[in-house]
Amino acid sequence: MWRILGKSSLTIQFVEGQFVDSYDPTIENTFTKMITINGQEYHLQLVDTAGQDEYSIFPQTYSIDINGYILVYSVTSNKSFEVVQVIHEKLLDMVGKVQVPIMLVGNKNDLHMERVISCEEGKALAESWNAAFMESSAKENQTAVEVFRRMILEAEKMDGGVQPGKTSCSMM
Repeated sequence: MWRILGKSSLTIQFVEGQFVDSYDPTIENTFTKMITINGQEYHLQLVDTAGQDEYSIFPQTYSIDINGYILVYSVTSNKSFEVVQVIHEKLLDMVGKVQVPIMLVGNKNDLHMERVISCEEGKALAESWNAAFMESSAKENQTAVEVFRRMILEAEKMDGGVQPGKTSCSMM
């Protein structure tokens, strides 16, 4: 299972291939999707967590059977960038020393005029976490797909490569 902490629109774009401008951020949703990477088929279970913020308490279930975490912030919001850092700290407190792949994603990179967080700031934060980093736009399906593809590759790299027959991943 993979956990996506952040923007629901990125998950919906990846799973359903459509951009959703408005949604209820208080609802936790689970999605499934098949994806093929380098000839290997993966059955993904994605949990889009409900409205996480710096005051949220992480349930213990957020650390059980998770293959990786995608933390998403908006490049148009300083508050979002601050909150993702607090969420990362809570995540580390929850999972302990267990090595779980984390990817930091700066979303809404298509909104050039509204950008307040530079790409360099996002990269520097990800490097300080030893996490993968990329920017995306949930409006563009290709970048949404690339986020999840890169996360799977990061998880495989951490696990020592693709294992024959392994087709199930869980992401939060």
